[in-house]
Amino acid sequence: MATETSTRSEAPRKLNELGQSLWLDNITRDILNNGTLGRYISSGLSVTGLTSNPTIFDHAISKSSAYDADISALAKKGLSSEDLFFELAIADLTRAADLFKPVYERTATVDGWVSLEVSPLLAYDTAQTLAAARMLHDKAGRPNLFIKIPGTPEGIPAIEEAIFQGVAVNVTLLFSTQQYQAAAEAYLRGLERRVGAGLSPDVRSVASLFVSRWDKATMEKLPQKLRNTLGIAVGQQSYRAYRQLLASDRWQRLENLGARPQRLLFASTGVKDPAAPDTLYVTALAAPNTVDTMPEETLLAFGDHGTLQGALGADGGNCEQALAAVAAAGVDLGALAAQLQKEGAESFNASWKNLLKSIETKSKALK
Repeated sequence: MATETSTRSEAPRKLNELGQSLWLDNITRDILNNGTLGRYISSGLSVTGLTSNPTIFDHAISKSSAYDADISALAKKGLSSEDLFFELAIADLTRAADLFKPVYERTATVDGWVSLEVSPLLAYDTAQTLAAARMLHDKAGRPNLFIKIPGTPEGIPAIEEAIFQGVAVNVTLLFSTQQYQAAAEAYLRGLERRVGAGLSPDVRSVASLFVSRWDKATMEKLPQKLRNTLGIAVGQQSYRAYRQLLASDRWQRLENLGARPQRLLFASTGVKDPAAPDTLYVTALAAPNTVDTMPEETLLAFGDHGTLQGALGADGGNCEQALAAVAAAGVDLGALAAQLQKEGAESFNASWKNLLKSIETKSKALK
């Protein structure tokens, strides 16, 4: 875990003032037990939400003894490793949701959210993803908890159906503007079906666009002047598409009926290139009416020495020129987006399997 420091920069407050929410991309029982998460919420860091994923929980559980007592007790009940994990994760995330409940209420339910992911092994199984989302949503029993569903082709119909059934969804594993637009369409269809059925369209969602993995994947393929520009350009282009959707007649009709926007969320904002500024993506993607979820190291760096250079415009800035330059350098953006989504799913699968193996090993050792 990163070392907590005092906040010296005014950047987190200014980020919040321009309309972007700052969420923490981490959860461990230690930061719950020692009060760190509470201090992030109440301090000048302006943290107003939290996200998690299988890799985060793998690190949290395998590298800490804080879960051992619960693992021992739950293992005696004969739970499978997967069921045991969800008991641990829900215990952590309901505690976090309760910490964020005042934020959730103060912001009229726009902020104050936490996220729990369905098993990544279901990323290509529509029916099982939907069933898992419903089960976890009901089991957690918190109004400010998102269920994370991957924005894979098989995940898109599950997203639509989950929204229709009233499950708040964080769409994960989005890498391109096209993938974001598919997730946004699923959200709109779910809301429109609710309206048609006489139900409230006020079902919340965020769409999580992964940023830094673009630059990691192309670091050795691009000339120096184009390095660390691709993730930002994709983020800018997706923001333009997001703002265009919010200005559409289709969306405004839903908003008039009580719907709230599916906010664009910038994820994977930790810088992978040690030669680049450690707050590169946060500064470049300071966009109104969005969310930036940051790893703990990035959060603390931004709180210590972060700067802002104004808000990203609704037109996406110079994204098309940047994307054209990268394409001219030989990068097939469509193929790379599909590859990154596939690799992201595989990475979460690997973390999930490691996580379940760690729980199984600990369960046996603690019996």
